[in-house]
Amino acid sequence: MSDALPDGITIAEAHDDDREWCAQLMASSEPWITLGRTIDQTRPLFHRTDSELFIARQNHTPRGFLLLRDRGIVYSPYIASLAVSPEARGLGIGGRLLDFVEERQRAASKHIFLCVSSFNTRARALYERHGYAVIGELKDYVIDGLSEYLMSKRLQ
Repeated sequence: MSDALPDGITIAEAHDDDREWCAQLMASSEPWITLGRTIDQTRPLFHRTDSELFIARQNHTPRGFLLLRDRGIVYSPYIASLAVSPEARGLGIGGRLLDFVEERQRAASKHIFLCVSSFNTRARALYERHGYAVIGELKDYVIDGLSEYLMSKRLQ
């Protein structure tokens, strides 16, 4: 399945050769730099069998990804990771990835979940604009003094 958007952006399931690009983007971006996630730690995330990986491309060039765990929290989908390449940030690609995945999950799931780091205010603002709300705080979860916020959105 692929959605073609008017500005040359498409969103579709990833190909096997996209996985290394995703791992490199993740390891070189916030919040994963602050969280200490290395390239060797990110690679396996993109090969799990319980996940779906979606790529946003602009004129065939990868610009962002969303990694979805089908059964992440209480048997509901969980957005494990979302990232947009530096040159494409601010173009709405993150929001389009969210919309794409939410539409795919709407018929099967009542809710969708994700976590966002307390210092990642730009990502949290994106999620809130798309209807996600904080439902819990995990204090000192990855790094002492920082929190991860569990967010949820009702799909149906």
